[in-house]
Amino acid sequence: MRNKPMLAKSRLNLLLMAVPFLVLVFIFNYLPLFGWVYAFFDYKPGIPLSRTEFVGLKFFTLTFHDGGEMLNVLKNTLAMSFLGIATTPLPLIFAILLSEVKSGKFKRFVQTTTTLPNFISWFIVFSLFFSIFSVEGLFNTLLIKLHIISEPTNILGNREAVWYVQTAVSVWKGIGWGAIIYLAAIAGIDQELYDAAKVDGAGRFQTIMNVTVPGLMPTYIVLLLLGISNMLSNGFDQYFVFHNPLVAEKIEVLDYYVYRIGIATNDYAYATAIGISKTVVSITLLFTVNFISKKVRGESII
Repeated sequence: MRNKPMLAKSRLNLLLMAVPFLVLVFIFNYLPLFGWVYAFFDYKPGIPLSRTEFVGLKFFTLTFHDGGEMLNVLKNTLAMSFLGIATTPLPLIFAILLSEVKSGKFKRFVQTTTTLPNFISWFIVFSLFFSIFSVEGLFNTLLIKLHIISEPTNILGNREAVWYVQTAVSVWKGIGWGAIIYLAAIAGIDQELYDAAKVDGAGRFQTIMNVTVPGLMPTYIVLLLLGISNMLSNGFDQYFVFHNPLVAEKIEVLDYYVYRIGIATNDYAYATAIGISKTVVSITLLFTVNFISKKVRGESII
């Protein structure tokens, strides 16, 4: 009986410790939702909202009648997302390969060097890739000196390859960070399963395919479904820093388009309407994949 008050006090202390984080989540994630009201007014900067004309769903309907520009943005967004989803097995494969390394020092070195890019600013990443892959960069200079090519190739300005280049950059930056989840999942696999596989005479590859991979599948499926639910959210920073006139038409995704409409042209109402539409679609996708997860796996992801 004496333990109950102590347990209740411990739970209260844990709750109080979480309060500051809940406040921050409310301030940065829920309080800004008040700005959604601008999507229903023909808002112009400097004019109070009370003096602004109420237009209802005008800007929402405009998103569906925006012509070829919106279609091009959606095509770029979905193309980048599908390529991102197609590369989701890479962190899993990398984690499996890393877990098979016997040398602890080498494993820690590889994990550190591959995780580090995740913490590097996109501006620094662009500077690095520009110094290597620009027309006068290291890559072209080396190939020309080796007489492999006669003229430099503008990789960062190739509009036909921009989707694949940006996908490769994303993989390079995030593969080490993404592998951490799978390394944790590998550590949670019952060691007796590996012992049983050895007793049965399974080699390393057979052990990976019959023990490690099945043990990682639940984690992979959850991350895959979450990735599908975020198909319209490619991010902004990467495409902002790599944007240039040569690839502008193929690199402009929805998040960058919202920035350009809202900040560059001061059309806050229309940009807000696009953002709301994207949020509604993303939530719909999330609940859809959650429903599919319940039907297929018998477990929900949220």
